[in-house]
Amino acid sequence: MSAGTLSVADLVVSGLIVLGSAFALIGSWGLVRLPSLMERLHGPTKATTLGLGAMLVASVAWFHLVEDVWTTHELLVSVFLFVTAPISANMIAKVHLHRLRQGEPSAGEGPAGTPGPPPGSADWATHEAPHEGTPGDFIGD
Repeated sequence: MSAGTLSVADLVVSGLIVLGSAFALIGSWGLVRLPSLMERLHGPTKATTLGLGAMLVASVAWFHLVEDVWTTHELLVSVFLFVTAPISANMIAKVHLHRLRQGEPSAGEGPAGTPGPPPGSADWATHEAPHEGTPGDFIGD
């Protein structure tokens, strides 16, 4: 390969790695810093998944553009990640809401107010709307 093609490949791979690292860092920061379990779920399931996906695409691009080899390992890891992350987040959220419905104490109040079970409803897989006057309710802001 010529030096010009190698330079473009380096830029593409470097950009994907930086993008993936930024998403992973933001997702990890959200996992640590957000106050309630329901809010912390978004960090690893959204941002960190996208970050790891970008880094895996960078690996595929590097091997294809520089080494001239197609690899499938990264694609298999990506498929596994994108299939299992939403399913596990859904199960964690349902268990958390079920425990709230059973009256077990929650982790505390988050920016959207204290999460609680829907009043007298058997459909416990959703949160209440934020209460008026809490930060982030967008009603009274």
